[in-house]
Amino acid sequence: MAEGSKELDVWQKALEAKLNELQSCQNSKNVDSCFKCNLTLECILRKEYVKAVYESMSKGSMGGFEF
Repeated sequence: MAEGSKELDVWQKALEAKLNELQSCQNSKNVDSCFKCNLTLECILRKEYVKAVYESMSKGSMGGFEF
């Protein structure tokens, strides 16, 4: 869950959903990392997860994102 008792925003919810999908995929392939899968670079699910991570950190705004 988010920090303290804060409710998750739309981007955090989307990120959690993608993370669950990604972990299910990893479990089905008996790997604990996408880097151990031979489809890493072509994987649409992994690309969607990376996009969800970026969007959750930038809260959907383009640009202005800092590490």
